Amino acid sequence: MRRLFIASFAYMIAGVLSGLFYREFTKLTGFPEGQFTQLGLAHTHLLVLGFIVLLIVLALEKVFAISRSRRLFAWFFWLYNAGVVLTSAMLIWHGSLTVLGEESTKMIAGIAGTGHMLLTAAMVLLFVALGRAIRRDRAAVAA
Repeated sequence: MRRLFIASFAYMIAGVLSGLFYREFTKLTGFPEGQFTQLGLAHTHLLVLGFIVLLIVLALEKVFAISRSRRLFAWFFWLYNAGVVLTSAMLIWHGSLTVLGEESTKMIAGIAGTGHMLLTAAMVLLFVALGRAIRRDRAAVAA
């Protein structure tokens, strides 16, 4: 549970800092206010996927002890974090290029896609672990 708490807190800090970077970097470069850049999406992804989702997983851990499936939960945790970091890093990279007036590459999209695939795999693992925990609790109540 401590690991989930620390990760959630770290994403909250990263999300707030990415929002600060977005605001200050666009002002510093004279980027037109209101024009789209993926820097704003990085802020939201870090706060929602990192901070909020991991707080929800922390609550699920407290209620259902989903980490009892140790290997399954460990795979979820590390894949999920790799996915959030990779996706957010590509949003920051792509958004920074947009603000600087540079072209993006297909490599950035490919790496961001890999981040999303890691997130998807991690969510499947989370639901498998949660399903096992719910069945375990139901069996304990029935016994």
